[in-house]
Amino acid sequence: MIRVLLAEDMTMVRRALMALLAYEDDLEVVADVDRGDLVMPTALEVRPDVAVLDIDMPGLDGLQAAAELHRKLPECSTLILTGLVRPAYLRRALSAHVLGYLGKDAPAEELAAAIRKVANGERAIDPELALAALETRENPLTPRELDALRLAAEGNSVSEIAAWLFISAGTARNHLAAAVSKTGGRNRVDAIRIAEEMGWLSTGPRRG
Repeated sequence: MIRVLLAEDMTMVRRALMALLAYEDDLEVVADVDRGDLVMPTALEVRPDVAVLDIDMPGLDGLQAAAELHRKLPECSTLILTGLVRPAYLRRALSAHVLGYLGKDAPAEELAAAIRKVANGERAIDPELALAALETRENPLTPRELDALRLAAEGNSVSEIAAWLFISAGTARNHLAAAVSKTGGRNRVDAIRIAEEMGWLSTGPRRG
């Protein structure tokens, strides 16, 4: 019997997943939580074979929880089940030693099969997501353009960005304009969205 810990903050989705997995003779949901920061203490208590984690949860996101599981309970394999089908998240998941990554729209039989593979130490990655990750283009932004865009994403004004980076307001505007152009965004907000989806903003800015 494969013991499963399920982490999903949406009650209806969590209960539906539990009902689906209950039909599988070799799978048993031994615990379910609705917050990412409950994953580790619950896993230490119930010792699951596989943790099925949503990405977007309060307290701690699923990828952070997966990394923590790998450090403190490496015998528990992890599978990310998410509606956030972004290549950048897949790359983060792989760096967090996640073995499985599926979209929430995957058929129930695919989820069960993925849990079995992950329990055996095998990878179970949605092939379309894997292809998208491989096809993701290289980051075209310079380090300073990235710094400016990260600070803009945090809600800083042009003058605040200039102060943080010890540059003039005009130079800050130029960096932001270049970032919009290079990402192909319609405006600054769109450039931030594109850069986040591509995973280019995953590290903090160098201030100063």
